[in-house]
Amino acid sequence: MKKQLARRYRSLPLRARLSLLVAAAVAFAVAAVSVSCWFVVQRKLYAEVDGDLERTARRLPELSDVNALLATCPREPESQSSSDGSHFGPPKFLYSAVVDADGSACVFSNSAGVVRIADRDREPAETAQYGKYFIRDGTDSDGDSVRVLATSLVATDDLGNPMPVDGHALVIAMPLQNTESTLNDLALLLLFVSGIGVVGAGAAGLAVARAALRPVDKLTDAAEHIARTEDLTIRIPVEDDAEDEIARLSRSFNSMTGALANSRELQQQLIADAGHELRTPLTSLRTNIELLTRSEETGRPIPAEDRKALLTSVKAQMSELASLIGDLQELSRSDNAQQGERVQVVDFQDTVESALRRARLRGPELTITADLAPWYVRAEPTALERAIVNILDNAVKFSPEAGTIEVTLEGGVLTVRDHGPGIPADELPHVFDRFWRSPSARALPGSGLGLSIVARTVRQTGGEVTLTRAEGGGTLATVRLPGATTPPPEVP
Repeated sequence: MKKQLARRYRSLPLRARLSLLVAAAVAFAVAAVSVSCWFVVQRKLYAEVDGDLERTARRLPELSDVNALLATCPREPESQSSSDGSHFGPPKFLYSAVVDADGSACVFSNSAGVVRIADRDREPAETAQYGKYFIRDGTDSDGDSVRVLATSLVATDDLGNPMPVDGHALVIAMPLQNTESTLNDLALLLLFVSGIGVVGAGAAGLAVARAALRPVDKLTDAAEHIARTEDLTIRIPVEDDAEDEIARLSRSFNSMTGALANSRELQQQLIADAGHELRTPLTSLRTNIELLTRSEETGRPIPAEDRKALLTSVKAQMSELASLIGDLQELSRSDNAQQGERVQVVDFQDTVESALRRARLRGPELTITADLAPWYVRAEPTALERAIVNILDNAVKFSPEAGTIEVTLEGGVLTVRDHGPGIPADELPHVFDRFWRSPSARALPGSGLGLSIVARTVRQTGGEVTLTRAEGGGTLATVRLPGATTPPPEVP
């Protein structure tokens, strides 16, 4: 049963659930207040009844009235005063009687009725302690509820002095019909008011839920619109000074759609640039292969030197395509895939030395000097080495014949200085853009992705990279990487 209710509750819309929760909370609070109020009023009314009984008990009867009553000992009250001369003072709406130690009751003539005597009512007659009394709930002969007070019987003599009457107790009772009627009316009133309060709370909760969830409806509509149309330009309007959870959610949604739009734009730009860059080597390859094929089909051989040049060109274009595809694969990997579990503490000095060995093979006619100090970083070893190789390749590519490249590593700052033509000042802001190539370098081999990969790798490692014009000519590349706390473990 509980599981079915829980399942039905979870199947309800959020507005309905919020309304039910509000109504339940209000119902609990109203019920607690109503019950508390009822008990407080009940206690107050019973206290008033008990007070009236105590005040009546302090009015002592005349000893002559008591003796006359005990002599006749009527069991029922009379409509008018009897000839026994008993004129005890309790009002006619009270029950009054004298009880002896055996439990026999003598009813005063002006009593409102007969109270059913309990065994406990005989205790004051047995103890005969003046001033001691107790109050209890009881019933009269008709079964109606009454409030009963029993105390030792004390009467006044002819001189007005109080005198205990041994072996007898005075029992006074007050009917509770009016009190119970008041409490019943109060219970009905509280129940009616509570019902109205719960219903009103449910309606108010539904209205509040609708108002509070209106921004969520906008978010839902926007998400459904994006899923249907793939339009990432949708934005949720948010007030500038709003700081609540809905406003934060709206800003987060807008930031997410903005990031997705930027990602799509970059993806489309990458595809367009890649297609543009691939078209040139593919066109050249197609032309060279068509010349070779036509030569074979027509039986007109190409001169040996021209054939060798064509094959050399095909090989160069194939190498360029392989390099471009490798760079595109590197850039297509996400940041998490780039790092992940492969991030480790790397000896930056060893990484630079390995990259220098490869650079010296690519520029054997150049002089490459190195001044390297130990430094440890947290990075992906292969990606970091590739980034350093790309920087050194640029330096080798643009260095003059028999030129010098100066490499230093000190305090986590790697600098690579060449003595080439340098980069014009207006081109420096674009050097890390994908597929960007200086007009003066378009004739040189390359895909225009090397420095983009460098910037991405260094950024993922938590560092920064800059390219500036060096004093005296050439280019100065600077890479700053934060250090790791501990060196990598030594391998035995």
